Amino acid sequence: MTMRRIVVVGNGIAGLTACDSLRSAGFDGELTVVGAERHQPYSRPALSKALLHGVNGNGEDNLQAHELPRPTHEATELLGVSATGLDVDARLVRLEGGGELPYDGLVIASGSRAKRLAAGLPEEGTRTPRELTLRTIEDATLLKELVASRPSVVVIGGGPLGMEVASGCLHVGCDVTLVSDATPLSRQLGEHLAGIFTSAATRRGLKIIRGGRASMADSDDGPQVVLADGTTVAADLVVTAIGDEPNVEWLAGSGLLTDSSLRVDSRGRLRPDIVAAGDVAFFPTSRGVQRIPLWTSAIDQAKAAAVGLLQGDAAPGFTFQPYFWTEGFGLSLKAVGYTPVAGTPDFCEPGDGTDSVLMRWDNQDGSGTAAAINYRIPIPKLRRLANAGPEALQRAAAAGV
Repeated sequence: MTMRRIVVVGNGIAGLTACDSLRSAGFDGELTVVGAERHQPYSRPALSKALLHGVNGNGEDNLQAHELPRPTHEATELLGVSATGLDVDARLVRLEGGGELPYDGLVIASGSRAKRLAAGLPEEGTRTPRELTLRTIEDATLLKELVASRPSVVVIGGGPLGMEVASGCLHVGCDVTLVSDATPLSRQLGEHLAGIFTSAATRRGLKIIRGGRASMADSDDGPQVVLADGTTVAADLVVTAIGDEPNVEWLAGSGLLTDSSLRVDSRGRLRPDIVAAGDVAFFPTSRGVQRIPLWTSAIDQAKAAAVGLLQGDAAPGFTFQPYFWTEGFGLSLKAVGYTPVAGTPDFCEPGDGTDSVLMRWDNQDGSGTAAAINYRIPIPKLRRLANAGPEALQRAAAAGV
């Protein structure tokens, strides 16, 4: 079937990349984007990095850190509108308010939302939510406003987002406690890299409580965090960073979900006329079918899915190699390859700056993981070093790379 109308549900980086990739692959038909947020696409990583830290390298307020270039795909954009249902037989996307969009091809890039410990906001007229999450530009703007008065902050969640938020709050002068049920970042990176970050964090004043799974309770003085042993921790502001949930409710009854998840093939396809990409999708990898909610993964998946929609079996399959980036507490980490890594690195090369180091692990499956902390190295070169093995690292070090 010739595709003349393609609908993209989702206006984040996966949706934006899918639109650009469709145009680059030659699609010149009717392209429509449905976006639940009212904004043009923006950089979510910047919300917990440059935007929250407040200033750029020139000491200027970094209020535009999240902005991306204006789209050039010339799609019809329906922003601030949610998709509420899908009829795969009639090829119709149902919209909030009762509208419908017909399609020949569909890209599902509806993303995910932040998980919450508790629901709802305080009584009307109060300014601070009892539980703040960081997922949208509105969340980031509110958090930036609230920490300006330097409240005491409790961050729940020891993953990358929780640690970045904690770092940003410390940076502006807040007293910050992080509650985690494991060593922060250990599940994502492994104990060795996690130890480097937690040491840097505590040196800068972060208080870390390994208190098991936390919950929230109200008191006369505001929200409290309740640890697994019943101990309570009070703060002026509580920020939770406990993961995300794919936005798939609108697909109920579509027949596309397997165990409540979207599982695509290596070309991003759910069926010949429907593909999915980004935080909402489970892709096949060398370590099984996984959802990889990372910025660069969403971009790579969307490129593959767009071509898969247009070219079908003739499209190349998506070969996934993780790339992860985080920063905080004076450290900037770039990692290529699967994490968490086990044990200490098999190769370690100090750089020429404080805390600067290049590392590589040999994984049990024969793959490699390369990580650079405060080490200036282009990502393509880091990928080559991860793939080539420790001998390449030694040659690079000898050559002064």
